[in-house]
Amino acid sequence: MKVFLTGGTGFIGQALTRALLARQWQVIALVRNPNSPQARSLAAMGARCLLGDVTNRESMRAAMTGADIVIHNAGMYEYGVDTAARQRMYAANVSATENVLSLALELNIPRSIHVSSVAYFGATGTAAVDETYQRQSPYSSYYEQTKAEAHIIAQGYQQRGLPLIIVCPSQVIGANDHSTFGYFQRLYVNGLLTPVAWAADAISGFVYVDDLAEGIALAAEKGRLGETYLLTGEPMNRRDMLNLWSTRPGGFKRRVYLPSGLAKLLFAPLEPLQRMIGLPAFISREAVTASTHLHFSNAKARRELGWQPRPARDAWIATLDGEIELLRQRKQRGLVSRLKPIEPDAR
Repeated sequence: MKVFLTGGTGFIGQALTRALLARQWQVIALVRNPNSPQARSLAAMGARCLLGDVTNRESMRAAMTGADIVIHNAGMYEYGVDTAARQRMYAANVSATENVLSLALELNIPRSIHVSSVAYFGATGTAAVDETYQRQSPYSSYYEQTKAEAHIIAQGYQQRGLPLIIVCPSQVIGANDHSTFGYFQRLYVNGLLTPVAWAADAISGFVYVDDLAEGIALAAEKGRLGETYLLTGEPMNRRDMLNLWSTRPGGFKRRVYLPSGLAKLLFAPLEPLQRMIGLPAFISREAVTASTHLHFSNAKARRELGWQPRPARDAWIATLDGEIELLRQRKQRGLVSRLKPIEPDAR
């Protein structure tokens, strides 16, 4: 089985590449720089890395030609983005989806997977919902908007006859995470997370990155064409999440939960300061606005794919223990360096 993969160098992509190679499938990973540490990591696993860019449709043609499966996993995930970053995010999340799926249709690829997000559905309320849920709320972030637009593009290609499956992960966690949650958990293990938090009762279904990778691979292997699958973990609210974090060494144990409006007011001036020192604006107004109930059922994926994600407690313990171990391995000890993800060859 020959798989053409986008986004292989990212946080999810590295785990996904391992899951695909474990099935003895041939993985052709599209990379912008074959000499980057991330690309070399994929090559060391056994993937073949070919030069290309999802924002350039023709750059993918040769690598995608002859593939049995296309998995479009590339994207940009960040909150608190400025105008320039919004342009990059639109290109990476929306334009890239059009490029990949239109080329897959033209090349008659027999099976494609689009990695979307539960962000497409938006806030849910406290009751669990399934794949039939329709959005009830406005977009909470620019990331959410672009992922929703990309999802709609993917649905359009399903209707046009592309043999396509859409998978929607919830909040992905794991050591060395590049997302907002990754930065907050590194603040915690470095003993720097303050006792201030917000949205104590907001529910999310945290999914461990290796479990998500297995779910995507299962969808590629035996998902029903034209279907959508929610790949979400066990639901947990933020208060319980932070209490669980407190079982591992780190920052303050007690919490003061601010009203969301006050948190946004306090975080606004911190956004440019974080960018100034070389960090994404993970402490941002968008991070607060996006802290809503995202309560989804994974029953369909369990039933049809045989997917079995680990419980939320196990996922978080593995994540925090992994971050603590990475902290011990870090060569660079400056504050900014300790908060950023580690490159594959920088430990």
